[in-house]
Amino acid sequence: IERLQRARSQVIAELTSLQADIPKDAPPELWALMDVHLMLLNDESLIAATQEWVTERSYNAEWALSAQLEVMARQFDEMDDEYLRERRADIEQLTERMLKALNGHAAKAAHPSNGHVIEQGDDPVVLVASDIAPADMLQFKHSIFTGFVTDVGGRTSHTAIVARSMAIPAVVGAREASRLIRQDDWVVIDGDAGVVIVNPSPIILDEYRFKRREIELERARLD
Repeated sequence: IERLQRARSQVIAELTSLQADIPKDAPPELWALMDVHLMLLNDESLIAATQEWVTERSYNAEWALSAQLEVMARQFDEMDDEYLRERRADIEQLTERMLKALNGHAAKAAHPSNGHVIEQGDDPVVLVASDIAPADMLQFKHSIFTGFVTDVGGRTSHTAIVARSMAIPAVVGAREASRLIRQDDWVVIDGDAGVVIVNPSPIILDEYRFKRREIELERARLD
């Protein structure tokens, strides 16, 4: 139980530090979403219930936290409202951070997990992952990645909301993307249509390059 409390305090400190580092010109959604995650961490339905697994079942801290995540995930899955169902992802992201803290690791920003050193080169680089937490996206603008694809999430997921507010090309909820897309594949991310095209033909590539130029001209006109 003491380990659980220490892990929660560590994650609260991490998120508070990230929130303090949010640039003044960042979208207001970022502050709001960080507040949501901090509120969830301070919600006793997460910690108090997890402690019950420890005292009543003699689970260790990690197992107890995972067991409570399953209970809460089922509750969110049964909700009728699409936006509320998507909040399951927030619980999962916070639980992952706490599990890392329990194992003595500070939460890191999103990064490729296959050990390759990624260099920008002449072409933009995109990140394909199972999920990306909104907190990790705070450093996204300063990284080499220019867009991302995730296996999980939906239109109302916080990751998608932050991506839109930061004008980052993204497709969420692509299911098997992280398994199917390989290092060095060419990828088109059509965030407007919610489509990912892997290894497009030269004709499709030219079509999307033209579409991107049109979007840039339209944004310049609106500015």
